[in-house]
Amino acid sequence: MNVTNLRPNMDHWQERVDLAAAFRWTARLDMHEGVSNHFSLAVNDDGTKFLMNRNQVHFSRIKASELLELDANDPKAMEGPDAPDPTAWGLHATLHRLVPHARCAMHVHSIHATVLASLADSRLPPIDQNCATFFNRYVIDDGYGGLAFEEEGKRCAALFADPKKKVMIMGNHGVMVIGDTVADTFNRLYFFERAAETYIRALQTGQPLRILPDDVAEKTAQELEDYPEQADRHLSELKGILDHEGADYAA
Repeated sequence: MNVTNLRPNMDHWQERVDLAAAFRWTARLDMHEGVSNHFSLAVNDDGTKFLMNRNQVHFSRIKASELLELDANDPKAMEGPDAPDPTAWGLHATLHRLVPHARCAMHVHSIHATVLASLADSRLPPIDQNCATFFNRYVIDDGYGGLAFEEEGKRCAALFADPKKKVMIMGNHGVMVIGDTVADTFNRLYFFERAAETYIRALQTGQPLRILPDDVAEKTAQELEDYPEQADRHLSELKGILDHEGADYAA
């Protein structure tokens, strides 16, 4: 399908613009993986209809009008010339079908999160403020079973049963981050990668780690969760930079 010849899709326009901006900035941070990896955003009340990037399109070229709108309950979505990537359908459609609180889902193989996911012990200890952000707020998937087709997607979705835990460290794979909005989810993805980098670099020194007590780590995590408007302002600033540069993400 030659999407460029179609009339721009204006449905859920602000959501499309936000998601496209998140793709563009993820590429700029080199957290993408070629033409793989996917972000999705629910656009109906029960979360089963969602926006997602088209198959095999680089994050740096994604436009708001070209995002797919899919129904997680409609297997015919996998038919036709503009069908999504099969693993994206297996992971994201299953997540939106089974986990209503996962309004937005961002899956990447970013370097530091993936290094963490490759360790025999993939826990992220609270050694600094960013790491403390995720104290008791992630789940580790230690049952990697191959590419994320639907059965693998169902297994992963089941690990998000606790609404408090919005990061999945996908052992031998990467990371999946969920949230309420694009801004909320991207902010969490950004800071998780920063936290993973801090931890990996700290390990590389070979020196003992200064780990925060559990009560301080929990207090810090709660304070950051309650911090006003940080996620929205973060995304707003990124869109402002893209707009100033004349980027066509909102086309």
